[in-house]
Amino acid sequence: MLRMATTAVRALAVILVGIAVFTGDQGSRTQLTIKIGAFAVAVTAMGGWWATEGPTVGRHQRPRVLLAIVLLTTLACGFAATTRGGGPLIYLSLVVTIAAGSDLAPTVSWATVGVGALAAETGALTFGASAGTTLGYVLILVAGLVVGQNRRTYRVQAEQSTELLSRAGQLREEQSRTATLDERNRIAREIHDVLAHSLGALGVQVQAARAVLTDQHDERRAVELLDQAQRMATEGLRETRRAVYALRGDTPPFPEGLADLTAAHRLRHRTPVTLQVTGTARPLTPDARLALTRAAQEALVNTAKHAPHQPVEVWVGYADGHTLLAVANPLGDPGDRGEPQVESVNGGYGLAGLRERLLLIRGSLTAGPQDGRWVVTAQVPQ
Repeated sequence: MLRMATTAVRALAVILVGIAVFTGDQGSRTQLTIKIGAFAVAVTAMGGWWATEGPTVGRHQRPRVLLAIVLLTTLACGFAATTRGGGPLIYLSLVVTIAAGSDLAPTVSWATVGVGALAAETGALTFGASAGTTLGYVLILVAGLVVGQNRRTYRVQAEQSTELLSRAGQLREEQSRTATLDERNRIAREIHDVLAHSLGALGVQVQAARAVLTDQHDERRAVELLDQAQRMATEGLRETRRAVYALRGDTPPFPEGLADLTAAHRLRHRTPVTLQVTGTARPLTPDARLALTRAAQEALVNTAKHAPHQPVEVWVGYADGHTLLAVANPLGDPGDRGEPQVESVNGGYGLAGLRERLLLIRGSLTAGPQDGRWVVTAQVPQ
């Protein structure tokens, strides 16, 4: 539709210029012949110009074809405009000069204006046109070039704006996709940590009950262990509900939650657990609070697996710029205590997952022997 409207405007300009030129004073036969020739060149150029915008001319060929059209039109019409009654022909040069400024390189478009100005000067010397008329023709060509270049600038800005809008849309989609993946990873980590803690502790109790039955044939002790396992299953269900609340950001303050966690571990495993908090307690972000809670849970489950009934020390330190959690217990040796030996349930993948969780919030997690104890240390930057 736009192409048809543009072609119609150009055709109307050719018709109006033709009427203005050939209904007025024609001058000498030579001047009339020059005007007819210039007009024929302009009409032919307009037809070629229309052809360049169709599918028959390749994209890389269009600038060269347009350059030829602009040069021929400005040369012929610029020269013929200085004849008697031929002044309106300069407006056909104006039309193509606007196209040159819009679609050709700046140096090339200025060169076409120079060609048109030179043709007008030559015509003025040939036919005796006044200097003011010639200067006016040159200014018309310059004005057309400026209009074309402004049009080019506007088009480039519009294309850039469209590209920016497209990239902004792609960026929003990418951010939405990333946020979705982050949320899925968060849910996956939370599910893993809850199951690793609850099912891991439950597995320890079941293995211990089986060991009591097979190794010691102590049914009473086995029933006690199974009762504990049942309570742990109930606690695991409550923990699952708490995990859902945590995903919504409804986790309790860290010291209170850690106190409940150590008290439950003390009752469940009949293990001495001490909790010490140093420094001034301060609010933690939901992600930091949840990461430290999961680190404490995983460390306590590991003490029950590898060093049952050994005393556990839990320490929280609030310092400038970070919060530190440490869980320590003596290195266990089940063979020396006569206790039923149990194996790890999750193969140690829990600490690896917690390390990844902490890295996402610029925290850290370390685990290893220190001075005859196994120490798990988690740190968050707050």
